[in-house]
Amino acid sequence: MKVIALYNIKGGVGKTATCVNLAYCCAKSGMKTLLWDLDSQGAASYYFNVKPEVKGGTKKLFKTRSVGDLVKETDIENLDLLPADFSYRHMDLFLDSEKKPKKQMSEFLSRIEDDYDVLFLDCPPSFSLVSENIFNSSDIMLVPLIPTTLSLRTHEQILSYVNEHKKLTLKVMPFFSMVDRRKKLHTETMDSAQKEIKGVLKSCIPYLSIIELMGVKRAPVGVFAPTSSAALLFGELWSEVVKKAQLHSRLHG
Repeated sequence: MKVIALYNIKGGVGKTATCVNLAYCCAKSGMKTLLWDLDSQGAASYYFNVKPEVKGGTKKLFKTRSVGDLVKETDIENLDLLPADFSYRHMDLFLDSEKKPKKQMSEFLSRIEDDYDVLFLDCPPSFSLVSENIFNSSDIMLVPLIPTTLSLRTHEQILSYVNEHKKLTLKVMPFFSMVDRRKKLHTETMDSAQKEIKGVLKSCIPYLSIIELMGVKRAPVGVFAPTSSAALLFGELWSEVVKKAQLHSRLHG
């Protein structure tokens, strides 16, 4: 099972919408897919019309041996959801109370690694003990960036952490999100970033009203608007991730 985290220290960058749509693309390609909604706000759970609740909360989740009992099926073939729970807001405290607090998530995920091909983590926008667990557990970290100076700064902070921790093996893949090409700053920032930021993906997700419509339809864009430009662009982003990470060969090779 390969673990793909959608992460940024900053909120409001299109992280959850991208996570939901990439998980949809992954499942549609035939891979058995799980999305874990780690954000106590439960936006990803809402998009899939699943109640953001885990029976017994954070402690029950990490202690149970039968994780499958807590997983919910979605309406999409090959795509399951591990819902958010309001107790996740205190997950840091739980992890800190356990032995090897930075390894708890890896141990937990080992219980489901034979059940899925790909796990997506929709991560809360913060830097915390939960984040450190995410860094230690992930194979790929997709970092959505709005093409502005402050947003690029968060990418530098993430890279700094990764470079300081030599044992981390995850691939960091930044990409641009919520792009408005009518803004000169956006186009200039993206042009310079393609030359200066190592590993930045060519695919980008524009700011589109149809993506906001996910909150009304409570589904990925590909479900209610499969031929829209947004659906096609999420598909392109997913294809680039698969190619860059050699995901198919690693899964089936």
